Amino acid sequence: MLGFFSILLFAPGLSFADVFVPLHEYLGYFDSNGIYTVVGNVKNENDFAVIPTITVSVIDGSETISKTIKHVPLAVDSEIPFKIKFPETKSNIPVLVNPELTFEKTIKDEIPIQVLYDKTLIKHDDGHITGKIQNIGNQTIYYPKLFAVVHGYDRVLDITQNIEFIEKIEPGEILDFTMYPDPAITEDVFYYSCFGPVDMSVVPISVEKNEGKFDLRYDSPGTFFYDAKYDEQGTILTIRSTNSYPFPTYANFEFPPISGNEKFSVTRNGEPIEFIQSMDEMGFWHVAFSVEPQSQGILEISGFDKGLPPELPTVPVWVKQNADWWATAQIPDSEFLEGIDFLFEKQILSVPTREAVTESEWKIPEWVQTPASWWYEEKISDEQFLNIIENLVQREIIVI
Repeated sequence: MLGFFSILLFAPGLSFADVFVPLHEYLGYFDSNGIYTVVGNVKNENDFAVIPTITVSVIDGSETISKTIKHVPLAVDSEIPFKIKFPETKSNIPVLVNPELTFEKTIKDEIPIQVLYDKTLIKHDDGHITGKIQNIGNQTIYYPKLFAVVHGYDRVLDITQNIEFIEKIEPGEILDFTMYPDPAITEDVFYYSCFGPVDMSVVPISVEKNEGKFDLRYDSPGTFFYDAKYDEQGTILTIRSTNSYPFPTYANFEFPPISGNEKFSVTRNGEPIEFIQSMDEMGFWHVAFSVEPQSQGILEISGFDKGLPPELPTVPVWVKQNADWWATAQIPDSEFLEGIDFLFEKQILSVPTREAVTESEWKIPEWVQTPASWWYEEKISDEQFLNIIENLVQREIIVI
């Protein structure tokens, strides 16, 4: 079973400062559908958060194929796996080149989700694992996922994630999770490690649309989506899918809005399927649906507006609307401060030090309603209002 691993070119210089991909956790193999797959793990040992960008190259005969992922933010002293598929490869022995890695600094708190290391964490005879996760923080986490490194007796085999679609996990809530490795390596699974939570979709796709680029992302354990195309009008997205897992799983697509009034419909191989359409707090559309086991097909998502999406505002529209409602006494202090707390959670706002307090201790002076009104009426910019809030929180005039 271990013969499916490809040749790996070793060379120095994998690390950049203290962000690096360990060579023993970077490898390529052919999955159960015969698609060449590269997995790895990015570690951040800096004292600041980063957004890593990884470029993976494969030498396929006389051709070099390269793919780049700009990954999700990586908190201080944490790690996150990645997986990239290369359906274009034709050789039986592609050569995997060491990854190129760069990063940019950012602000990112560690996601407060932990695995419960108790009797509920079980590795089963067929190689899959079940367990429970808990939100140990004081904020709701939306669309969380849990990744893990799958090990054989003496080497890494795969990167996998929970197969359950989780829309959100509330503070203190405990949820079940299940992970399966690729069917090609199930007999060699020895243990799982490096459980890492992620709070957003991580597989990017860039598609030509109305003479421009439309960027979307998807999250789907076990299912690979590829060959994405829009029709001439730019209103219908067609994409191929392959689920190698012998059980049903899910897909969750994320799109930037164009008008914000889009109403989607979804078909698989020409037949309508049930799906959930929702919009997250940052204003992105989500289209989620189930995927049949060991299935292949053509997915069609229609209902896109023509054209390309405008640049999304730094601050979600609902937070700005809350400012007007609070300034005109339509909502209480607590509801307005929930929006301000959300801006800190998403690193739109930041201060050097901020003590977390319970919601019952939140406070905001009434006179802040004046700049809140100015902000909603666009008499001051987003940046000016955010600077006011940061200053007041730093001076503890606003407590949140």
